[in-house]
Parts: sequence; structure tokens; C-alpha cells
Amino acid sequence: MNKKLLGAVSAVALLAGIYGGVAQAQVKIGVTLSTTGPAASLGIPEKNTIALLPREIGGKSVQYIVLDDATDTTTAVKNMRKLTSEDHVDAVIGSTVTPNALAMIDVAAETHTPVISLAAGAAIVEPVDAKRRWVFKAPQNDILMATAIAQHMEDHGVKTVGFIGFSDAYGQGWYREFTKAAELHKLKIVANEQYSRNDTSVIGQVLKLMSAHPDAILIAGSGTPAALPQRTLKERGYKGVIYQTHGVANNDFLRVCGADCNGTFLPASPLLVADQLPASNPVKKSAEVYKKAYEKMYGAGSVSTFGGHAWDAGHMLREAIPVALKKAQPGTEAFRAALRDALENIKNMDGTAGVFNMSATDHNGLDQRGRVMVEIVNGKWKLVN
Repeated sequence: MNKKLLGAVSAVALLAGIYGGVAQAQVKIGVTLSTTGPAASLGIPEKNTIALLPREIGGKSVQYIVLDDATDTTTAVKNMRKLTSEDHVDAVIGSTVTPNALAMIDVAAETHTPVISLAAGAAIVEPVDAKRRWVFKAPQNDILMATAIAQHMEDHGVKTVGFIGFSDAYGQGWYREFTKAAELHKLKIVANEQYSRNDTSVIGQVLKLMSAHPDAILIAGSGTPAALPQRTLKERGYKGVIYQTHGVANNDFLRVCGADCNGTFLPASPLLVADQLPASNPVKKSAEVYKKAYEKMYGAGSVSTFGGHAWDAGHMLREAIPVALKKAQPGTEAFRAALRDALENIKNMDGTAGVFNMSATDHNGLDQRGRVMVEIVNGKWKLVN
């Protein structure tokens, strides 16, 4: 080989080494969301928000690999496997719903990959054991929201409550946590019914609820499927007060439920009524930053709290990645471990859902600043003072 050709080959090899090093240094974030299936109204704004997250953090480029799990537990696990074993991601954001998020925990622990869940169930992060030490969560825990509902019920003279929730981990978790809150506020649960996210009728369950004559009914569902029991209750002439969980806090729910949802109460992220919050609210500024960014991209009135959870997950990574980079480089187990440690030490981070303070025993980190009570009035969200 002549000297000129040898020099050219050496130059190519050098460039390949340089650019190969850059590629290896890139931070990869896997994302699995329910952008189709029963939870699509939640997953779509989450996916939209991923497009708004930073593409460079701590001097490293960031790649987001986004997959759809179709609101299916098996697909969520399959996605988690692909992201960790084939794409070699440094962290994962997702999934949208509690059953999927719970199913992903084993893979997170097995591969030592930190996960930031966008689902609400407290069991995703509690207790922080050997497996859950790799999992964090952006939405509020059920008990934080359940106590807000129970307090509101007590303050408004409710004595008896009927409960209907999804027949999966979300509904079951809510029943467990609301039972604790109800006991604390001297409320009696007189009926407990379940239904599937895919059901098209809940007449049988509604008739059983109404036969117990509760002062109020709590529907523990999420997204547009949570409208089915409410509409059926109204059609059957139920006159009591209806409560929903923070799982319905988006405009698609309002559209599907229509006038049947007027007068409904629910706890929600401050983001849902950001423009109605007083200036003294600690979450108002951070919530409005996201709202402005999202609506600039997707249109006025398009923001939802579920997209806000994805924004908060991105904010957590923006805080944690520079800290982890001081200990290791992306693409390594050492970096994933350092990233996990950094997430666990996030303090006073203003998000759309509240102020996050993580610890070794709390991988959600939200307190009462992470909730407001809201009423649906004429098809709109109204802050309850």
C-alpha cells in the first residue's frame, strides 16, 4: 500500500473513531406509550410532548426512541425488552397506564435501567424495594388524590359512597387507597363494582350502585372509558354527586362525556387549571411554561395533564443526566446506575404536577402542592377554591 493511500485509510479510521465515540456518547431514552387502544387519549398528548423535550443535555445529544404499546401489557413488556436489549437505552419513559407500568418493573430491575412511569398507580413505586428502586413516577400517587376526594366529600355532607372502577390494577389500586381515605373521613362505602376498559355497557353495575342509594359515587377510570359509567348513571336518573379521578383530566373525556359530566368533581394536577391558579401557587409558573410550549405547537386549548407528566419526566432527566455524566458515560451500566441515583436525589424541582422531592423511600416525591380540586362546569374545568 503506497503512503498516500495509507494516509487516506488512516484518516478515515481516525474519523470513524471520532464519530464512533460521539455516537457512543449519545444519551438514548426509550419511550413506550399507549398511543392506540383504550388509553389513546392519554398516550397521544404524551407522545406529542416527547417532541418538545430537549435534544441536548449536559453537552450530549439525546435520542428518543418512541414505541406504541397499544394499551396492552404484553406489548409494553415487549417494548421494554426491545429498548433495553436491542436499542441499549439509558432510561425509559412510560408506560401510560398502571397495568403496563407494573409489568415493566421486572425488566427494569433485571437490566438495571431506570424507568420514569407516566401511570398513576402507587404500586408502581411503593414500596421502594430491590425491583422498584429502578422505577420513578411523574403522576401523583392515588392516596394523595383519594384523600382530596374524601375531604371534599366530608366537607359537603356526603356519608355514603358507591364505587365503580376498572377491573385492573388502576381500579383495584384506587379502591384500596380510597378505602383508607374513606375510613379517615368517616365515609361508608356501600357498593363496589368493576368494569373493563373495553366494555360498551355497565347497566348491570350501575343498577347495583343505585340500589345502594349512595350520597355520592366515585368512578375510578381513566381517559374516555371513564365516561361510560357517568353517562349511564345520568341516563338512569342518579341524582347524587359524582366524582372522578385525575385519570380523566383531558379534553377528550369532556368531549365524550358531554353534558352528563357537568357538576362532577375531581382532583387534578395544577396544570389543568394553570390560568386560574393564584400567583402565589408554587406550580403556576412551571405549569404555564409547559402549557405555552405545548399549545404553541398543537393549538390553543390542546394541553392535557397527561402530556404534562411526560414533560415532568423529561425535566427529571434534564436534572439527572448532567449529574450522572460526572460519574460515567452513556451506554454503560455505570451510567444507568448513576442516572438512577441522580433521579433519586432530585430536590425542589418545579413541574406541571407539583414540586418534586425524591428520596430513597419516595420515588414520586409529590406533596399536597401537587393537587387541586376541580369541578366540571358547562363542559369546562373550574378550580374549586
